[in-house]
Amino acid sequence: MPILVVRHGQTAWSLSGQHTGSTDVPLTAVGEDQARRLAPVFAGRDLAAVLVSPRQRARRTADLAGLGQAPGGLRVDDDLVEWDYGAYEGRTTAEISAELGRPWSVWHDGVVPGETPGETVHQVAVRARGVLRRAEALAGPGGGQRGDGGDTRDVVLVAHGHFLRVLLATWLGLSPTAGALFALEAGTWGRLGHEHGRRVLERWSVPPGE
Repeated sequence: MPILVVRHGQTAWSLSGQHTGSTDVPLTAVGEDQARRLAPVFAGRDLAAVLVSPRQRARRTADLAGLGQAPGGLRVDDDLVEWDYGAYEGRTTAEISAELGRPWSVWHDGVVPGETPGETVHQVAVRARGVLRRAEALAGPGGGQRGDGGDTRDVVLVAHGHFLRVLLATWLGLSPTAGALFALEAGTWGRLGHEHGRRVLERWSVPPGE
């Protein structure tokens, strides 16, 4: 069963490097153009379902990419929201590192509570596993694997950079901290699939038009 993942288009905060979890920022004009240029990726595909984060940057990306025309439309899944960054919401890695007096990494140092409690990387992975279970169920009996001769139907997930990196690590059976190794640019897409019965990464951080 192929799973296509899409990171929402550019926002002012993704451009500046500010951690954007619960803050509901809109797409920039560049982000909207990125989303429109994603439409050919999905044209003509047999889509089983499209699951989208409730944040406007994800929903707008899905709409502009034409995914609202999929059977069943867009299905909002609250587990697709971005990592809860707690007190680090809206701050850059450079700012946090300067405050701590040492290099900081969300992957290995985590976050601290603020207006929201924040999440550990393992809590994000729990959400990711739930999303993957639902995606596999939605693919239904038509969801085959590459090379097994079965029909394939795609499930599309439209969400956020750090969350999707954790989801990829989870898909591959790696520690969720391995998401640090899989950079995912705004407005790009990837494909998770199977080869010889094993979960694999087929494409990642593919720009619109490629």
